[in-house]
Amino acid sequence: AEKHAGVSCVTASMDDIQFEEAARVGQVITIKAKVNRAFKTSMEVGIKVTVQDVLTNVEKIVSVAYATYVVKPVGVGKIELKPVNLLSREDHLEHALATERRRIRLGYEEVFQNLMRESNKEGSYSDTFKEEDAFPTDLTHVQSIELVQPPHANHHGNTFGGQIMAWMETVASISASRLCRSYPILKAVNMFKFWGPSVVGDRLVFNAIVNNTFQNSVEVGVRVEAYNCEEWIKDQARHINSAFLIFNVVNDKGELLTFPEVKPTTEDGVRRYHGAIARKRIRLARKCMLSAKEDKPSDLWERSNQAYVSYSNVATLTHLAAKPGWEITSVLDNIKIWTNEEGDVLSLKVEMQVKIPSHLAFSLLSDFTRRQQWDKHFLTCEVLQAVSEDEKIYYVTSPPMTGHKPRDFVILVSQRQPSQPSEPYVVAVKSVTLTFMPPSSEYCRSEILCAGFQIYSGSSSSCTVCYFNQVTSGVMPYFAANLTGLSNSIEVTALECMKFLELEGSKC
Repeated sequence: AEKHAGVSCVTASMDDIQFEEAARVGQVITIKAKVNRAFKTSMEVGIKVTVQDVLTNVEKIVSVAYATYVVKPVGVGKIELKPVNLLSREDHLEHALATERRRIRLGYEEVFQNLMRESNKEGSYSDTFKEEDAFPTDLTHVQSIELVQPPHANHHGNTFGGQIMAWMETVASISASRLCRSYPILKAVNMFKFWGPSVVGDRLVFNAIVNNTFQNSVEVGVRVEAYNCEEWIKDQARHINSAFLIFNVVNDKGELLTFPEVKPTTEDGVRRYHGAIARKRIRLARKCMLSAKEDKPSDLWERSNQAYVSYSNVATLTHLAAKPGWEITSVLDNIKIWTNEEGDVLSLKVEMQVKIPSHLAFSLLSDFTRRQQWDKHFLTCEVLQAVSEDEKIYYVTSPPMTGHKPRDFVILVSQRQPSQPSEPYVVAVKSVTLTFMPPSSEYCRSEILCAGFQIYSGSSSSCTVCYFNQVTSGVMPYFAANLTGLSNSIEVTALECMKFLELEGSKC
C-alpha cells in the first residue's frame, strides 16, 4: 500500500478471511500482496498466502484475503490516491472486481442489521432458549491484557494489525476451549475492523466470549480496548478492534467434532447469539457465491446473500469476457460472432458496432422490459422485484421450439456504470430462485448461467456492444441450429438489436 501511495498507510479493515489449509512448523509460507485498485482515498490490497511442504514440494493455498488501506492522516486534509498501473490481464480483472467487493463492504452492515431485525421478530428470549442442559455462554468469557512494546509495532509506532489478530486468536481459542475441552482450529475471521490505532506503551484489553455454536463450529466474539497510562488510571477505554472468529475441532482421525448447545444469560448475550446466526447466513452465502460453481447456476435469492449473488453475477460475466481463446466464427457488416469452448461449456460473444453514445445503449439494454422490441426469444418480460437502482429480478417467457414446451426464466439483472472512461458499462444476467415463483407445469423452467452486455465507449456518437452467453441446456436450442449453419438467428437478433438501439437513440 505504501509503495503505491508513496506515504504512510494504515489498515482500515479486513474482508472476511477463510482459512483453507493449516500451515505447520517446517513448511514454507509465501505471501504475495498487491494493490488491486485505488479509490479516491482508500485502496484494496489483495493478499494470497500459500504453504509449501519442503519434503513433498506440494503447494496449497492457505487463504486469499482483501484488506482496505487508507493514508495515515496528517492534519485535516485527505490525500487522493493515484490510479493503479494495470499491466496484465489478471490486473485488469482484479481491478474491475475490486469495485464489486467495495459494494459488498459498504453494504455489509445494512444486510446484517436487516437480518437482526428479522431475528427480533421471531420470538422472545424465553421462546428461544428452552434447552435445560445448554452451556451458559458467560462461562466461556476470557480476558487478557497485553502491553504494546516496540517489537509489536510498525515503523510508525502503531501496533501491527497482525499482532492484534494473533492476540485475538489466542484469547478466542481459550474461550472456545472452555466449551469444547479440546484444541480448537481457527477456520475463519469475520468483520475484522480497525476502529482506531494503538501505539507503543498502550495496554490492550482483550475480552472474548462464545456467541453461539453451529453443530461443527463455534463463533467467538472478541473486543479490543486500548488505554494509555492516563486513560488506564481514569478507566477511559478506546475501542480499537472487534472481530468474530470461527473455530472447528477435529479428532485424531481428522473428523469434525460436534459442539454442545449454548444459551446466553444476559440481554447482550441474546443479541450476540442472534448476531452469530446472521453472520453465519452471510458467511455461507459468501462462500457459496464466491465459489461460482458452474453446476449450480440458479442461486436462491434471499436477504442474507443478495450482495454476494450480485457480486457473483457481475464477476462471472467479467471473468467470461476476459477469458483467452475466443475464436471468430462469423463476420457480417458491423457484427462479429465469437465462440469459446472450455470442456463441456460453450460460450458465445456477439460484438456489435452501434452508432449511438454508450450511455444511451446502456440505458436501453439494461431495461429488460424493452427486450421484446428486438429479441424474438422474449415472449413476455415483467419485473418481479426492483431490489435497487442497479438490481432487478425479471420473469421471462420464451416461445416454444419444435416439440418443446415454452420456456420460462427467473433472472437477476445487475447493471453497473463505469468508474473510469476506459471501463465498460455492464449489464450482467443470471438465473436466481425465488421461493414465491416456483416452476409451473405450463412452462419448462430454464436457467441462465452467465449472460449479459459489456458496452465500450467509442466516440461521442458510437460504441461497441458485446453480448455474452455461457450456453446451458436451457438456452442451447436457440443457438444449436445457428452454430451448425442451418440458421442465421443470432445475426438476425443482433441486427434487430442494433436497429432498435439506433432508432431509440435518435429520439433522445
